Amino acid sequence: MALEDTLKQLNELDISDIDFSRVGVWPVAGRIALLVIISAVLIGGGYFFLVKDRYTELEIAANKERELFGQFERKSFEAANLEAYREQLAEMEETFGALLKQLPKDTEVPGLLEDIDEFGRGSGLTIQKVALEDEQVGEFYVELPIRIEVQGGYHEFGAFISGVAGMPRIVTLHDFEIQTSKDGAALLNMVVNAKTYRYKDQGEEG
Repeated sequence: MALEDTLKQLNELDISDIDFSRVGVWPVAGRIALLVIISAVLIGGGYFFLVKDRYTELEIAANKERELFGQFERKSFEAANLEAYREQLAEMEETFGALLKQLPKDTEVPGLLEDIDEFGRGSGLTIQKVALEDEQVGEFYVELPIRIEVQGGYHEFGAFISGVAGMPRIVTLHDFEIQTSKDGAALLNMVVNAKTYRYKDQGEEG
């Protein structure tokens, strides 16, 4: 019955009748209401000034934990596949070494020009010019342009280009120009720029 009386007093409480100077003689309902209000203020203030910052720190820590866990997963994966990476690296080094062997040295360039000349004559072409032009020094390699001028027919051109492209040394062909022969013969003139490469020495400037 006492609880019902207290609830009834709270329902009948009028805020305008409250005299804060006489809190000690307030009815039980008024003192309970004041206690509830003070508790709510303390809890709200405590959350705002203390707990809220802790939640922010907790969220930052949780994000950091997820980031570190992601790094751990990546490193674990790399560690588990370390042997496979080593095998892949060895394979790449082997392939790289094979490519290095395809780059001519300075002393091999004259022989390369002779091989191109022989491919042309073997294809039935008339060789007008096979000449090395000025080198183009890049960041990691030196480009060696070769100007090729030949005379013949389409089939002979095809056989020649196929032969040069299949050489053991790296040779690329660019900027084809084919024109009718000016001497009236039923032949064609072809000009093509070939390029081969060699590694740049440390003393060469790019």
